[in-house]
Amino acid sequence: MLVLHRENGEFEHRCVADLPGMLTPGDLLVLNDTRVLPARIHGSWDDTGGRVEVLLLEEQEPGLWQAMLRSARSRRAGCRLVLAQGNLRGVVEHDCGGGRVLIRFDAGQALEDLLDKYGVPPVPPYIKRTAEASGKVQMDRERYQTVYARVPGAVAAPTAGLHFTEELLEGIGRRGVDRTFLTLHVGPGTFRPVKTESTEEHLMESERYSIDARAADTIKRTSTSGGRVVAVGSTTVRALEAVASERGEITACAGRTELFIVPPYDFRVVDAMLTNFHLPRSTLLMMVCAFAGAREGPDSEQGMRMMMSAYREAVRERYRFYSYGDCMLIL
Repeated sequence: MLVLHRENGEFEHRCVADLPGMLTPGDLLVLNDTRVLPARIHGSWDDTGGRVEVLLLEEQEPGLWQAMLRSARSRRAGCRLVLAQGNLRGVVEHDCGGGRVLIRFDAGQALEDLLDKYGVPPVPPYIKRTAEASGKVQMDRERYQTVYARVPGAVAAPTAGLHFTEELLEGIGRRGVDRTFLTLHVGPGTFRPVKTESTEEHLMESERYSIDARAADTIKRTSTSGGRVVAVGSTTVRALEAVASERGEITACAGRTELFIVPPYDFRVVDAMLTNFHLPRSTLLMMVCAFAGAREGPDSEQGMRMMMSAYREAVRERYRFYSYGDCMLIL
């Protein structure tokens, strides 16, 4: 764990096990309790037998799912699919473009049960998995999920949370640091690279979030009492700052957000964050640059300089990047 102190730009090289000692009694840890669906399923076209891979993204209405579909043939409306070893059948209702479709599944099928039995965790494509690697797929079912995951709906894990164990959470609690949960269902848009010339032209996909009354009250109480709100992961930051920007404060609510945090940005809620290392041109890297420069008010140049310096340090020290990689604590 690389620790970045924003007040002076200094680094510390620590382990995640040191996290309790980096926090102060009265701080609050906010975690995203979304649960990753084993939403990648394999099968074939009913008429040709050609191979198909489907990644279910979100249910639009009962039985109708938006999905990403990989196939050598076109995705015409009316084409029928046979998935999950013949146990799940559906038909393409609409080609949305960009590899996305709407699929209507046959009524009466228990989709969640079929996913639990035949679905594959949607780990990122740089983690190579084959149908024959059943042992690694089972490992992903266990490891590509936070220990506190509760609400099904994500197609990617909130990876900063993967560093936590029950023992670590207990140690943080003994330190006098409280914790609370919100839900933001991570979608594929979070990881879509920025390809436009300016950030204003990049379109963020909306993601669903919810914050209950207990979490909202705990966050407000921490802020008013002088404790720090420590967000675990960029998804937690996004949900908190979206609610604060739309409503003026954290309140119990549910909705969707398209918030794209880029430097300079005036953070209203989050005082510290734990995050993994991110790819160039990603919306996540832009968020952490904004946060690095926001301690004394929004400063885009300072934040980017500080974060690039931190990333160079991480590369020199051979930190691991990506989903199963190391993390950074930004104080």
